[in-house]
Amino acid sequence: MVIGTLGMKLLTGWPLIESFYFMAMIATAEGPPQVPPNAPSMVFAAIMAFISIGTLITAVGIIFGPFLGYVFHKGVAFAEKEINKKKQQEEEEKAPKREGLSSSDSMKDQEL
Repeated sequence: MVIGTLGMKLLTGWPLIESFYFMAMIATAEGPPQVPPNAPSMVFAAIMAFISIGTLITAVGIIFGPFLGYVFHKGVAFAEKEINKKKQQEEEEKAPKREGLSSSDSMKDQEL
């Protein structure tokens, strides 16, 4: 922000507070409140816009990256657990039901 503010002040001749406001609007992706008066200041503003947006994305990634990784990991683990439950239920439904028969009953079935 400091480099952008000083650069806009030098290139445009705007007061310091106006240059800072201009850079704040560019850095937050709000868009500039006015068009810079000359080509060099337009190019400088465009370069600063790319740098400031990239810096913002990097900062958000560094700050929230570990938390988002944790949430993603927990979500994948939950999904895998639910998939395994469903597979197990399907396998149990496919398996023949022979519950309730004693061993002598099962022996009789085998003899027949």
